[in-house]
Amino acid sequence: MTIFYQKMETAMGDIHIAADNTNLFAVTYASSNWQRIKKGLTEIQSEENAITKETAKQLREYFANKRTEFDLPITFTGTEFQKQTWQALLTIPYGETCSYSEQAALIGRPKAVRAVGGTNGLNPIAIIVPCHRVIGKSGKLTGYAGGINVKRFLLRLEGSLRE
Repeated sequence: MTIFYQKMETAMGDIHIAADNTNLFAVTYASSNWQRIKKGLTEIQSEENAITKETAKQLREYFANKRTEFDLPITFTGTEFQKQTWQALLTIPYGETCSYSEQAALIGRPKAVRAVGGTNGLNPIAIIVPCHRVIGKSGKLTGYAGGINVKRFLLRLEGSLRE
């Protein structure tokens, strides 16, 4: 299976987008999960395809405050727990946040708060699968693969952070 890849410059730094001809596999920050995810991809080509181009277009619209939802074919590769955890992220609406404990309850595993947090950190499709919308129970911003400043930037963009 050939994976197509393109890099996109943003105000937060470079974002890497990877997809085959059917599904989006990854949207990652240069500073975080890209090297780990790249190792798991075979036959990667540094060229765009229809899905990477559409992803970049929708991300540009998002950053310009012209898009609040994404319409992209995505696929998750991971354990059942990881897939459930990432799928639950898709239910958090734009402009809202939830806590890790609320996310754990959402997947029917209320005691798996730390496991949910760790799995969110492995989310291969940043922004589109909005792990940045998960915050600490106290309301504090906690870990994010792209860094706390990126998480803060995204939440401010969406209007859910008023610090």
